[in-house]
Amino acid sequence: MSKFLYILLFAPLLASAQEAVSSNALSLKDAVRLALSGNKAIEASLDEQKAAESRIAEARSGNLPKVNYSESWARSDNPVFVFSSLLTQHQFGSQNFQIGPLNSPDFLNNFQSLVTADQPLYDAGQTKRAIHSADLSRDVTVENGRSTRMSVIAVVVRSYCDALLAAEQLNVANQSMKSAQADLDRAQAVRSAGMSTDAGVLSIRVHLAGVHEEQIRRQANLDVAKATLNDALGLPLDTAHNLTTVLTSVKVPDALPADYEKNAVAERPEAREGKLAVSLAENQAAAARSNYLPQVELHTAFEADRRRFYDRGGDNWLLSIGLRWNLFNGFSDRAKTQEATSTLHKAQAEQERAESAIRLQVRRAFSEFRAAQQRIEVTSASAAEAEESLRITQNRYESGLNNVTDLLRTETALLEARTRRLAAIHDQRLAAAALEFAAGTLTVDSEVLNEGTR
Repeated sequence: MSKFLYILLFAPLLASAQEAVSSNALSLKDAVRLALSGNKAIEASLDEQKAAESRIAEARSGNLPKVNYSESWARSDNPVFVFSSLLTQHQFGSQNFQIGPLNSPDFLNNFQSLVTADQPLYDAGQTKRAIHSADLSRDVTVENGRSTRMSVIAVVVRSYCDALLAAEQLNVANQSMKSAQADLDRAQAVRSAGMSTDAGVLSIRVHLAGVHEEQIRRQANLDVAKATLNDALGLPLDTAHNLTTVLTSVKVPDALPADYEKNAVAERPEAREGKLAVSLAENQAAAARSNYLPQVELHTAFEADRRRFYDRGGDNWLLSIGLRWNLFNGFSDRAKTQEATSTLHKAQAEQERAESAIRLQVRRAFSEFRAAQQRIEVTSASAAEAEESLRITQNRYESGLNNVTDLLRTETALLEARTRRLAAIHDQRLAAAALEFAAGTLTVDSEVLNEGTR
């Protein structure tokens, strides 16, 4: 088959295969976006924010008048009822002054339509404080939502990096498998040359079986890691992905722990929630104290009374201003004020405790990040030395200058060095994300999600 005909026949298949692979491409940042778009906890937090906005509108309604309409019907021969109803219906006449009808009147219908409006003129600041409390509660829900988003991002970063680590560890196991197979071929050649015994070949076979066992275990770890990633993304566990972000170390801004702590106290959702809780408690304490103050309200009413629903009636209106002052209600207001003060002190203590915990978390994350960076340097040098040591040992073994024990020891040392290096890179990347999480700056646009994309 000519080269041109081969390309003509198989190029469409190759193109479709490449498109299928690229369609499953998933970078770390894409994984985070995918998780955020369909996460039910985030969806619930958005609904909670909407509910908080509705509570603000509900609190603001305290500044507006309350208008009510009622319709009622009554029928009675009660003298007082009949007398007053005739007056409000504008149907009272001189004949109604007679003693007989006054004492024993006939039944009377009264259809009453009533419209009332009540407008607070002064409520000791209770409506204002209710609005402020609703605003603070809304801000708390916003911070809860931000905390949820950060937690989702952190889970996805860990799951994604765990999958990358499992894949790289499988690659290392595969390389060790090839190296062990080459050692076996080398040992058989040495034995054929009369420079070794069957014991050397058998030792390498045992080592080869151990590496194969490690390979099987790494494959199982990779399958579990992929399923865990899909679970974090909210996808079916068997969904296939081509992870395009490489497991490499990341860079973070060169700052001191104190700088991260300062930023964390200002930016962490938990720190902001603590401050909002204190403000909310202060506002509630002020609202409790306002119960000692008077309240003034304007009341208006329009009333229509009729003997029949549609005619023979009269109307009247009323305008009044009332003052209500709670002088004593069994020490209830004092108890509420004391309760609000205790709640304020509790919120202040919890804020201080939360800030201390946040500072500690920042220091731990910063320390783990620096340690992981140093481990990368150490393990990278160790892996390079192990590779060179294995090369020398293999050459000396072929020449009969080293025994099989030396060969197997250097093979094992190289496998362990490569595994430790991968673990250090994995831990450094997670520590970088944990540091941003602790500082309150972990978002979908964070730099820790951009490194190492191929």
